[in-house]
Amino acid sequence: MSSGEQARPRPALFRALGNQEPPAVVTIGGHDYALERVLKHDSWAASAVYAGPAGRVMVKFNRVEAILGVPMAWLGAWLARREAWMLKELADQPAIPRWSGDVAVDGRVVRNAVAHDWIDGHPLCTGEAVNDDFFPELERLLAEMHRRGLAYVDLHKRENIIVGDDGRPYLIDFQISQALPDVWVCDNPLTRPLLWLLQKSDEYHLRKHKVHHRPDQAGATADELAKSRPWWIRLHRLVARPFRTLRRSLLVLLKVRKAGGQAASEVFPEDAIQAEAARRA
Repeated sequence: MSSGEQARPRPALFRALGNQEPPAVVTIGGHDYALERVLKHDSWAASAVYAGPAGRVMVKFNRVEAILGVPMAWLGAWLARREAWMLKELADQPAIPRWSGDVAVDGRVVRNAVAHDWIDGHPLCTGEAVNDDFFPELERLLAEMHRRGLAYVDLHKRENIIVGDDGRPYLIDFQISQALPDVWVCDNPLTRPLLWLLQKSDEYHLRKHKVHHRPDQAGATADELAKSRPWWIRLHRLVARPFRTLRRSLLVLLKVRKAGGQAASEVFPEDAIQAEAARRA
């Protein structure tokens, strides 16, 4: 596709809800909430902002669309259930949005949906300066999560870190976060080291964000941090990068993205990408 051609909307296979969109109205806690805007709709989730009696909430609808005939509704329900558990487990932490309650449509609970209070702010943007307390507060949150046997896992994505209008950090999107289940058979010499690796990855990615946003608090340069990159992150990159390149090439081939495969070239780039573009303009 040439740079002048218009990208096409994603086909159903590459949308969490297939050809469907987030519903116009959802019910949470017995009250109706109306759709304000869709933040993103990618392969794994459709996220949207709703407004109702208690203010705004963010509702994530995890994948239900089948993949080449393989049912995915079970996965969407499992991801929503786990994320809701994470939000409730961390409800006492000020940097975590409050779980809003079960999401229903037309009187039926939507098993693949999870909702939390909306955070007024914006995703952390490239090179954005933050206040002195921003990263220390985020570091305290991660330390508390790790103490409770949790790992965030997805901290390498800046868009998961929200800079609140109050200047404080907030973490969203616990879709792939991990915990040791409170079952003795799952807490064993194999699972404990895996959780430790994931927690160390959280710490590494926090240091990486410090280098880019508050180098005075990082305690290392970008080059020094790169040299200290843990082996398991290097291994993950060896696998993830070719996969990401293949996925981008496929989206370009389908004319969903323009040449280069950047997400910003899609018909409907996610809210975090739009927000960053607006800040740069």
